[in-house]
Amino acid sequence: MKKATAAGTLLSQFLQQSGLAGKLQAYESWRVWNEVVGPQIAAHAQPAKIRDGILEVRVDQAVWMQQLQLMKPKILARLNERLGGEIIRDIFWRRGRVEQPPIADAETNGPAFPPLPAEEIARIGEIVARLDDADLRRHLQKILVRQAQLDMIRSKG
Repeated sequence: MKKATAAGTLLSQFLQQSGLAGKLQAYESWRVWNEVVGPQIAAHAQPAKIRDGILEVRVDQAVWMQQLQLMKPKILARLNERLGGEIIRDIFWRRGRVEQPPIADAETNGPAFPPLPAEEIARIGEIVARLDDADLRRHLQKILVRQAQLDMIRSKG
């Protein structure tokens, strides 16, 4: 009898052999988009499709398209950093209806937390920027964002 292989290992091997691993990694950009660009941009711009490493993003207003075009190099770099390599080659902005981010929090299946003001996001960014380890920086940022959101909820109640 052969040694059992973990299902995750088998799935990973299948994705690699079928050529789907790269596509799956590119579609990960949907999952991380809101975190990479922040709630303010996410409310006006959402990924629509991806083809050959080019991410098409729907933007609801022309003024946002112009601003995002100026921010494209930074967004592209941060997106690829989160994806773990040069997965997305370019971002194409297209004017259109933007589907709003989900209302429920995907991690807890609970109610969505309120978006933070830009000043608070910047403050948290300054705090975590001092850390050299990217994973630690990302996890600490999530914790600080969630704590700030909880503080906002408590102060309203």
